[in-house]
Amino acid sequence: MSEQEQTGPNGPEGPGSDGPEGGESDIQAVLEEALREKDQFRALAQRVQADLENFKRRAAEEKEDLRKFGKSQVILKVLGVSDDFRRAMDMVPADAVAPGWREGLELVQRGIDHLLEAEGVTAIEAQGEPFEPAEHEAVMFQETTELEAGRVLAVVRNGYKQNGRVLRAAQVTVSKAP
Repeated sequence: MSEQEQTGPNGPEGPGSDGPEGGESDIQAVLEEALREKDQFRALAQRVQADLENFKRRAAEEKEDLRKFGKSQVILKVLGVSDDFRRAMDMVPADAVAPGWREGLELVQRGIDHLLEAEGVTAIEAQGEPFEPAEHEAVMFQETTELEAGRVLAVVRNGYKQNGRVLRAAQVTVSKAP
């Protein structure tokens, strides 16, 4: 065998080496590159883990919101029926029905109110309060000297919140300066 065959085509140290010292610098460069890559992969893994934790937190929040507010469309329909029922009750003269009938109908209204309360639904207090666009919908303005401008004079249709979130804004008449 010839000497080149014994040591290989690039000499005794292998490809790209300039002797024993050149091999160490190559190894050092490869080691440094590997350490840089390790740090990059560690940072990437940490970011991915943080993203996963954020995703889990957001998913849990969305699930909780769905649990709290998923029934809101049905509740809005019940609110409409409740409003109609109240208006009908207000229109019935006291002497128009037998005494037991009126109490029975009031009991039904209380049942609806308890159902809404159990679902976290509360009425928005508007009468005499400052106009709040997030909770009130101005349907009319009325000049008055009794209250300062921007106060709710009358409630046309009640508004409701569910667990602090507005389901339906109160329709109101708002005072304005003459």
